Amino acid sequence: MPDETPPEAPVAENEPDEAPPAPAPALSAKQEAVLARLAEYLGDAVIESVPLFTDVVARVKPDAWQRVAEVAKEHLDCDYLSFISGIDWAPAPKEGDEGSSDTSSPVQPSEMTFGAAGSAGRFQVFAHVQSTHRHWGVTFKVDLDEADPRIASWVSVYPGADWHERECREMFGFVFDGHPSLRPLYLPAEFEGHPLRKDFPLLARVVKPWPGLVDVEAMPGEPEEVPSENESPT
Repeated sequence: MPDETPPEAPVAENEPDEAPPAPAPALSAKQEAVLARLAEYLGDAVIESVPLFTDVVARVKPDAWQRVAEVAKEHLDCDYLSFISGIDWAPAPKEGDEGSSDTSSPVQPSEMTFGAAGSAGRFQVFAHVQSTHRHWGVTFKVDLDEADPRIASWVSVYPGADWHERECREMFGFVFDGHPSLRPLYLPAEFEGHPLRKDFPLLARVVKPWPGLVDVEAMPGEPEEVPSENESPT
């Protein structure tokens, strides 16, 4: 009986195992200048720096945070502080966790993920400064200890940091050493907890899940869902 096994397909020679990585985008002259000044004036205090859109993002060591503000103002000519804020990189609480809603939607990460220039853990502080003369901007980010989230204040260098740091203290519980008065900005003095932390229990979200997780608008041409008798149309 003749062998009916089909012949094996020929293997292409020199076929790469995977596609080559995409080339890194070219740096603009302003980004090159900013990165060069960061290397010159901060050196190994910069953990990682990356170009992002038209600006630069730099993650720096916590003990250099005060010096970063001074370098930004004196050597990067960044005369304008846009904002200081915090971030909690922890995933949103899962179903069943205290204060959670159903977060089974694929848009919600199940593991801790970080943005440009990375992070060493859950908490970070961000500060964005710009030069109105040279027309460039830098976002600095610094890691905080989760058990004792504190960092130096920028108020002595950028007085406008005052309200930003007070807001960050209220919303995230981060302490800014050297701030003249971290008194409440929005919340009453007796308020407990920090509303922008991922583990802060939001009663309203226990009663009704986040709209972005459950309310999906119909695509053009698709029929809209009709609410049930016991469900409000809004």
